[in-house]
Amino acid sequence: MTNEQEAARLDELSWHKSSYSGSGGGNCLEVAHRSAAVYVRDSKEPRGPVLSVSTAQWKMFIDRMAN
Repeated sequence: MTNEQEAARLDELSWHKSSYSGSGGGNCLEVAHRSAAVYVRDSKEPRGPVLSVSTAQWKMFIDRMAN
């Protein structure tokens, strides 16, 4: 897959920002989900790097953060 194809595929995702994120900028993350992966990006840099992890890894992360 080319970089252009990958960028187009990521543009198709539905990105969500935390309700805890303020409207004054700052450090905010956005998360999107597909069946096999969860994607995370900096809301200030939507064309910047995107972290991709499996849904199992994401669940483990969330579970550990909750404890």
